[in-house]
This record gives sequence, C-alpha cells and structure tokens, in this order.
Amino acid sequence: MNLLESIKIRPLSKEDMEAIVEIDEKILGNNRKDYWGKKLKLTSEKSSQVSLVAELEGKVLGFILGDVSGWEFGVPDTIGWIDTIGVDPAYQKKGLATTLANELIKRLKVIGARTIYTLVSWNDWDLLQFFHAMGFTRGDMINLELKI
Repeated sequence: MNLLESIKIRPLSKEDMEAIVEIDEKILGNNRKDYWGKKLKLTSEKSSQVSLVAELEGKVLGFILGDVSGWEFGVPDTIGWIDTIGVDPAYQKKGLATTLANELIKRLKVIGARTIYTLVSWNDWDLLQFFHAMGFTRGDMINLELKI
C-alpha cells in the first residue's frame, strides 16, 4: 500500500495547532506559534473557510488552508483562495500536497467557488512548479507593493 492510500484527509481542528507549528518550523526554520494561534483563531470564525490536514496513523503530515472570497479587492464571491499549504519535509514530493490541494478545491467548489487563486513568490520555483503542475496559470490580477 502506498502512502497516499493510507492518508486520511480531514478538517483541521484546534488540536492540530502543535503539529502545524512543528511542520511550519521545519519548513521555515523558525517557530511561529503566536502567528499560528492568531491565524487559526481567525480562520475558525469564518464560515467560508476550509482548512484540512493530512493524517497518517494519527500524525499530521500536512495542512492546507483556503477560503471563498467575499468581494475583497473587487473579486466576486465565486473566487476560492489557497491561503497556506505545508507538508512535513520528510513527506514532500510524495503527492501529499496535491492530494490536499485537490480535496480543498473540491470542497471550495461545493461552497460556491468557480475559480481558485493563490499568491506565490516569483522566486519560489518549487511552489510555482507545484501549482503549474496542478493546472494553475497566471491570472489577471497583479500583485503591487510599495516598500516604505
């Protein structure tokens, strides 16, 4: 049996925070417990939020957070967003992120999304390749910034 056949995808719960913080720290190199505490509190308060984890034998190996917009930035409420995705480095490149993203997209579609957006750093080649392989293309919106 391969890894993906053994994985359970389920809604994220507040009990998953420690595992998410640990995965995030493995990826980024710093502990952002306060950030995740605030982020998960905010996401739990939104009915349009979809947050999932991938679990193997009770251990969280990855997570994904998404939402359906509500006219932010002039974007209609049929736009779904992939906010954050993280997979334990020991389980990356095994199809786990794709499985999480596909399940998130399916659930966002059920609550009204017809197009999915995400933001990726132009310099994050691995993430750009990941989303490209899933069928994402450049959208009509342009990210603007002002350094102050």
